[in-house]
Amino acid sequence: MVHAPSAASWTPVRPPRNAPPVRINLYSDTQTRPTPTMKEAMMRAEVGDEQHGDDPTVWELCDRMAALMGKEAAMFLPSGTMCNVVAILTHCGKGDEVIAHETSHILHSEGGTHAALTGVQIMGLKGARGMFTADDLRAAIRPRTRYAPPQRLLEIEQTANIGGGAVWPLQTLNELTGIAREQGWATHMDGARLLNATVATGVAPAEMVAGFDSVWLDFTKGLGAPLGAVLCGSREFIDAAWRWKQRLGGSMRQGGVCAAACIYALDHHVERLAEDHANARDLARGLRQIENVVVEEPDTNLVFFDIKGTGVSVETLQKRLMEKGIMVSGLGGRVRACTHLDVTAAMIPEAVSAIREALAA
Repeated sequence: MVHAPSAASWTPVRPPRNAPPVRINLYSDTQTRPTPTMKEAMMRAEVGDEQHGDDPTVWELCDRMAALMGKEAAMFLPSGTMCNVVAILTHCGKGDEVIAHETSHILHSEGGTHAALTGVQIMGLKGARGMFTADDLRAAIRPRTRYAPPQRLLEIEQTANIGGGAVWPLQTLNELTGIAREQGWATHMDGARLLNATVATGVAPAEMVAGFDSVWLDFTKGLGAPLGAVLCGSREFIDAAWRWKQRLGGSMRQGGVCAAACIYALDHHVERLAEDHANARDLARGLRQIENVVVEEPDTNLVFFDIKGTGVSVETLQKRLMEKGIMVSGLGGRVRACTHLDVTAAMIPEAVSAIREALAA
């Protein structure tokens, strides 16, 4: 007899009314809140109707992003996930195949939307730290027969989240996009934390994404904006993408209010990403001093650590820390701590001490 799966709820759970206030939020850089000066910029924004094409602040953001990425045009969208969906819908047709890492966001964190909406299949390649090599990609090339799905798109996530916030080296990116061009594939970069990668390496954004036909940047992570991501590409690509933006409900009205926060972030929150990286290294250094904790060296602002050797589960650690007003996340059987705009250097020793106590309890 086949039993139906237990009922599940997809609605986010509200925090308990008696939950202690969060003092140190290492759960995710998506938890950042707009600063007072960012809010002031939002309130001063000149706005229009984004869907109609007459919001000047949205156009300013799109023009700046296109120039930053070395592309011809750009589009403002509510979220990074919508950027991925719109891009893949624009690049691919039903039954096409996308090549990505097996831990990529499009496979693990977008609710199966590419099967449900885009009709593509995704080939997940293996590789340490969320990355694969040119040899791995060559080995994945299918013969062009009627038995094989048409391979249309190479997708790269920079930085690799589940890979530990790892940065794909520029040489590897250029090798991979070169292979894609040889095969006639399009190329797309999920640039959720792209500027973390450029700040960490000193490589300019336009140079890092030169081989990609489309790329997007999320403003709601380390850059601290409350909403928004920008998808960039050729004029032809962005023009075609507008149809999917419309179909998915991604068009907005007075979008300039949120675009102003993104512009503020470009002006004030990019260089300071280096502070988040320094705090992540300090956090990793402190966690290594805790017995039976295995810590991955961070490239950027994500610190992953394994606590299996302590005998404490990830869920138990999260609960114990929450009682102290500290949040961390669990991902792939590991603990993830994420440094960002709202995590100061002074919070790092306190977080390490709290984690040590919670694991010893």
